[in-house]
Amino acid sequence: MNRAVFLDRDGVINRRAPEGAYITRWEDMYFLPDVVQAIALLNRSDFRVIVASNQRCVAKGLITAADLEIIHQRMCDAMTRSGAIIDAVYYCPHEKLPACNCRKPAPGLLLNAAREHGIDLTASWMVGDSEIDVEAGRRAGCKTARLLDAGETAGGATDVIATSLLDAIQQILSDRHQSTTAKGA
Repeated sequence: MNRAVFLDRDGVINRRAPEGAYITRWEDMYFLPDVVQAIALLNRSDFRVIVASNQRCVAKGLITAADLEIIHQRMCDAMTRSGAIIDAVYYCPHEKLPACNCRKPAPGLLLNAAREHGIDLTASWMVGDSEIDVEAGRRAGCKTARLLDAGETAGGATDVIATSLLDAIQQILSDRHQSTTAKGA
Protein backbone atom coordinates (compact mmCIF):
# COMPACT_ATOMS: atom_id res chain seq x y z
CA MET A 1 0.00 0.00 0.00
CA ASN A 2 1.11 3.55 -0.73
CA ARG A 3 1.14 6.55 1.57
CA ALA A 4 -0.08 9.95 0.42
CA VAL A 5 -0.14 13.54 1.47
CA PHE A 6 -3.36 15.10 0.22
CA LEU A 7 -3.09 18.84 -0.37
CA ASP A 8 -5.88 21.34 -0.63
CA ARG A 9 -5.14 23.68 -3.55
CA ASP A 10 -6.16 27.29 -2.81
CA GLY A 11 -4.33 28.61 0.25
CA VAL A 12 -1.95 25.62 0.38
CA ILE A 13 -0.35 25.41 -3.08
CA ASN A 14 -1.42 28.74 -4.53
CA ARG A 15 -2.60 32.07 -3.20
CA ARG A 16 -6.35 32.11 -2.56
CA ALA A 17 -8.53 34.38 -4.65
CA PRO A 18 -10.12 37.30 -2.79
CA GLU A 19 -13.25 36.47 -0.76
CA GLY A 20 -16.12 35.55 -3.11
CA ALA A 21 -13.80 35.17 -6.14
CA TYR A 22 -12.29 32.07 -7.73
CA ILE A 23 -9.17 31.10 -9.64
CA THR A 24 -10.58 30.72 -13.16
CA ARG A 25 -7.53 31.62 -15.27
CA TRP A 26 -3.97 30.34 -15.26
CA GLU A 27 -2.79 33.95 -15.01
CA ASP A 28 -4.34 34.13 -11.52
CA MET A 29 -2.48 31.06 -10.23
CA TYR A 30 0.33 32.28 -7.96
CA PHE A 31 2.28 29.57 -6.14
CA LEU A 32 2.97 30.22 -2.48
CA PRO A 33 6.58 30.45 -1.27
CA ASP A 34 8.47 27.16 -0.80
CA VAL A 35 5.64 25.01 -2.21
CA VAL A 36 7.94 23.42 -4.80
CA GLN A 37 10.50 22.63 -2.09
CA ALA A 38 7.79 21.12 0.16
CA ILE A 39 6.40 18.88 -2.59
CA ALA A 40 9.92 17.86 -3.65
CA LEU A 41 10.58 16.75 -0.04
CA LEU A 42 7.52 14.51 -0.23
CA ASN A 43 8.67 13.16 -3.61
CA ARG A 44 11.96 12.09 -2.03
CA SER A 45 10.08 10.27 0.73
CA ASP A 46 7.63 7.42 0.21
CA PHE A 47 4.56 9.68 -0.05
CA ARG A 48 2.39 10.22 -3.10
CA VAL A 49 1.25 13.85 -3.53
CA ILE A 50 -2.43 14.26 -4.38
CA VAL A 51 -4.41 17.49 -4.62
CA ALA A 52 -7.96 17.34 -3.21
CA SER A 53 -9.87 20.56 -3.77
CA ASN A 54 -13.40 21.93 -3.74
CA GLN A 55 -13.96 23.84 -6.99
CA ARG A 56 -17.48 25.23 -6.75
CA CYS A 57 -16.64 27.69 -9.54
CA VAL A 58 -17.57 24.91 -12.00
CA ALA A 59 -21.11 24.60 -10.59
CA LYS A 60 -21.42 28.39 -10.62
CA GLY A 61 -20.62 28.40 -14.35
CA LEU A 62 -17.51 30.56 -13.91
CA ILE A 63 -15.27 27.96 -15.57
CA THR A 64 -15.86 24.70 -17.41
CA ALA A 65 -14.55 21.42 -16.04
CA ALA A 66 -12.34 21.16 -19.15
CA ASP A 67 -10.80 24.60 -18.51
CA LEU A 68 -10.27 23.76 -14.83
CA GLU A 69 -8.49 20.57 -15.84
CA ILE A 70 -6.23 22.63 -18.14
CA ILE A 71 -5.31 24.86 -15.16
CA HIS A 72 -4.58 21.75 -13.09
CA GLN A 73 -2.44 20.26 -15.87
CA ARG A 74 -0.49 23.51 -16.17
CA MET A 75 -0.03 23.52 -12.38
CA CYS A 76 1.33 19.96 -12.47
CA ASP A 77 3.56 20.74 -15.46
CA ALA A 78 4.98 23.86 -13.76
CA MET A 79 5.71 21.85 -10.62
CA THR A 80 7.39 19.07 -12.62
CA ARG A 81 9.59 21.59 -14.45
CA SER A 82 10.65 22.93 -11.04
CA GLY A 83 11.45 19.46 -9.67
CA ALA A 84 8.25 18.63 -7.77
CA ILE A 85 5.69 16.03 -8.85
CA ILE A 86 1.98 16.05 -8.12
CA ASP A 87 0.75 12.50 -8.69
CA ALA A 88 -2.95 13.31 -9.17
CA VAL A 89 -5.57 16.03 -8.82
CA TYR A 90 -9.09 15.35 -7.54
CA TYR A 91 -11.71 18.06 -7.29
CA CYS A 92 -15.35 18.49 -6.42
CA PRO A 93 -17.14 20.63 -9.04
CA HIS A 94 -20.42 20.75 -7.12
CA GLU A 95 -22.34 23.49 -5.34
CA LYS A 96 -22.72 23.28 -1.55
CA LEU A 97 -26.31 22.04 -1.85
CA PRO A 98 -27.51 19.46 -2.51
CA ALA A 99 -24.81 17.68 -0.54
CA CYS A 100 -22.54 15.28 -2.43
CA ASN A 101 -20.01 12.74 -1.19
CA CYS A 102 -17.01 14.50 -2.75
CA ARG A 103 -17.31 18.06 -1.44
CA LYS A 104 -15.09 18.47 1.60
CA PRO A 105 -15.68 18.03 4.50
CA ALA A 106 -17.05 14.78 3.02
CA PRO A 107 -14.15 12.36 2.46
CA GLY A 108 -15.12 11.25 -1.07
CA LEU A 109 -12.14 12.80 -2.90
CA LEU A 110 -9.69 11.09 -0.55
CA LEU A 111 -11.55 7.78 -0.62
CA ASN A 112 -11.63 7.77 -4.44
CA ALA A 113 -7.92 8.57 -4.63
CA ALA A 114 -7.16 5.83 -2.10
CA ARG A 115 -9.02 3.24 -4.19
CA GLU A 116 -7.44 4.34 -7.47
CA HIS A 117 -3.86 4.63 -6.15
CA GLY A 118 -3.75 1.87 -3.53
CA ILE A 119 -3.33 4.31 -0.63
CA ASP A 120 -3.34 3.37 3.04
CA LEU A 121 -5.33 6.26 4.48
CA THR A 122 -4.23 5.55 8.06
CA ALA A 123 -0.62 6.14 6.98
CA SER A 124 -1.54 9.28 5.02
CA TRP A 125 -2.07 12.99 5.73
CA MET A 126 -4.49 15.72 4.66
CA VAL A 127 -3.00 19.23 4.62
CA GLY A 128 -5.37 22.17 4.32
CA ASP A 129 -5.96 25.73 5.33
CA SER A 130 -9.49 25.32 6.69
CA GLU A 131 -11.40 23.26 9.18
CA ILE A 132 -13.31 21.55 6.33
CA ASP A 133 -10.00 20.21 4.96
CA VAL A 134 -9.07 18.86 8.38
CA GLU A 135 -12.51 17.31 8.82
CA ALA A 136 -12.31 15.58 5.42
CA GLY A 137 -8.95 14.11 6.41
CA ARG A 138 -10.26 12.90 9.77
CA ARG A 139 -13.35 11.34 8.15
CA ALA A 140 -11.10 9.49 5.69
CA GLY A 141 -8.92 8.18 8.52
CA CYS A 142 -5.86 10.35 7.78
CA LYS A 143 -3.68 12.37 10.07
CA THR A 144 -4.20 16.07 9.49
CA ALA A 145 -2.24 19.30 9.21
CA ARG A 146 -3.71 22.79 9.22
CA LEU A 147 -2.01 25.84 7.76
CA LEU A 148 -2.80 29.03 9.66
CA ASP A 149 -2.59 32.62 8.50
CA ALA A 150 -0.74 35.08 10.73
CA GLY A 151 -2.77 35.70 13.88
CA GLU A 152 -5.22 32.85 13.15
CA THR A 153 -5.78 30.08 15.69
CA ALA A 154 -6.84 26.50 14.98
CA GLY A 155 -10.43 25.78 15.93
CA GLY A 156 -10.56 21.99 15.85
CA ALA A 157 -8.32 19.04 16.59
CA THR A 158 -5.48 18.52 14.15
CA ASP A 159 -2.20 16.61 14.37
CA VAL A 160 0.03 19.40 13.02
CA ILE A 161 -0.36 23.17 12.97
CA ALA A 162 1.92 25.06 10.59
CA THR A 163 2.40 28.47 9.00
CA SER A 164 3.30 27.17 5.52
CA LEU A 165 3.25 24.00 3.46
CA LEU A 166 7.01 23.61 3.93
CA ASP A 167 6.63 23.91 7.72
CA ALA A 168 3.83 21.30 7.69
CA ILE A 169 5.80 18.86 5.51
CA GLN A 170 8.90 19.19 7.68
CA GLN A 171 6.77 18.37 10.74
CA ILE A 172 5.09 15.44 8.96
CA LEU A 173 8.41 13.97 7.86
CA SER A 174 9.84 14.48 11.35
CA ASP A 175 6.79 12.71 12.83
CA ARG A 176 7.18 9.87 10.33
CA HIS A 177 10.87 9.49 11.18
CA GLN A 178 10.07 9.41 14.90
CA SER A 179 7.31 6.83 14.35
CA THR A 180 9.65 4.65 12.27
CA THR A 181 12.38 4.93 14.89
CA ALA A 182 9.98 4.04 17.71
CA LYS A 183 8.72 0.99 15.82
CA GLY A 184 12.28 -0.22 15.20
CA ALA A 185 13.30 0.14 18.87
